Amino acid sequence: MSHLIEKVRQSQPLIHNITNQVVMNFTANGLYAVGASPVMAHAQEEVEEMASIADALVLNIGTLTAEQIDTMILAGKAANRSGIPVVLDPVGVGATSFRTKSALRILGQVNITCIRGNAGEIANLAGVETKVRGVDGTDDVDMHALAEVAYSKLHIPLAITGAQDFIKDKDHLFIISNGHPILTKVTGAGCLLSSVCAAFLAISDDVALALTDAISYYGVAAEVAASKQQHPGSFQMAFLDQLYAIDGSVVQAKQRIIRS
Repeated sequence: MSHLIEKVRQSQPLIHNITNQVVMNFTANGLYAVGASPVMAHAQEEVEEMASIADALVLNIGTLTAEQIDTMILAGKAANRSGIPVVLDPVGVGATSFRTKSALRILGQVNITCIRGNAGEIANLAGVETKVRGVDGTDDVDMHALAEVAYSKLHIPLAITGAQDFIKDKDHLFIISNGHPILTKVTGAGCLLSSVCAAFLAISDDVALALTDAISYYGVAAEVAASKQQHPGSFQMAFLDQLYAIDGSVVQAKQRIIRS
């Protein structure tokens, strides 16, 4: 079976990103490397129109403001009307009450296709007790149990990423063991992954398949890049190169996926 990366490159889906100020350049370059087309439209006056012509929408609350959350909800509702997938990246949920309430407000008003976050973020969204430090750190948690409990409470497909990545929907739980620790030294690696997931969701109606293909592809690209460059700055460039260069056959040969 052909890996979905080939279809992404053929389709070149337009991905509307309402994302944080820290990662916009990296996200745009990463989407271009994947084969998608990025757009970063944040103004309330145009987000509904932009979402209506895009192939997927990403809502990333990394540098949130009250006005931005209003904008995200406008865009999300427009995406829902157009029938395009919406990915929520709840960056740092649990770190502050404003951040947590904002993410829950989006969940209450927008039909979300997938939530992509780390264990601490997903746990806090689902009301599972844990601690979050900033946007990255969290206590150690049982990822398998978290995936099951969080899905049972949120009823939204989940991509919980970390040392291992867990994809959970109603019928599936996939565990992906690709990737490399140096990704944690590149600002925006998780944010770009959310947008890559959106690109794959744009060309597949099978959410679990799209997420599994997107995340295994991303992890394999990181592994290949890390074999060539071992320092964060040079790795970042090598990683973009590998997102562009590797094909589905390479991913299928190297991906490590367990269905639980």
